[in-house]
Amino acid sequence: QLRLVESGGGLEQPGGSLRLSCAASGFTLDDFAIGWFRLVAGKEREGVSCISSSDGAPYNADSVKGRFTISRDNAMHTVYLQMNSLKPEDTAVYYCAADEFGAPCVVLVTTWPDGFRYWGQGTQVTVSS
Repeated sequence: QLRLVESGGGLEQPGGSLRLSCAASGFTLDDFAIGWFRLVAGKEREGVSCISSSDGAPYNADSVKGRFTISRDNAMHTVYLQMNSLKPEDTAVYYCAADEFGAPCVVLVTTWPDGFRYWGQGTQVTVSS
């Protein structure tokens, strides 16, 4: 059974850093693109970062470019989201998700979150002083 579990969320001050983890089980991690998304109550789910299955090419949304880094450790079956220079507007529940066919992120991000079939349960990130 394919499963994704996020961890690493918490409370951090503005300007601080957090690293989120997305642990995968039940499938070969590098067969799928993995995306990170965030959700704030009352708003639409926002795509944050994506890492492609084939070449591990990353994509970051403009809102996090230069601050967030997505990476993948296939041996550990884990995708990470390193979040630096955190801002209060980064506060959200963060989810990781896997696509269904191993499509490249440059394609997936044109319609995300559509195309991502398997989702974790989310981890809360709160940025506040």
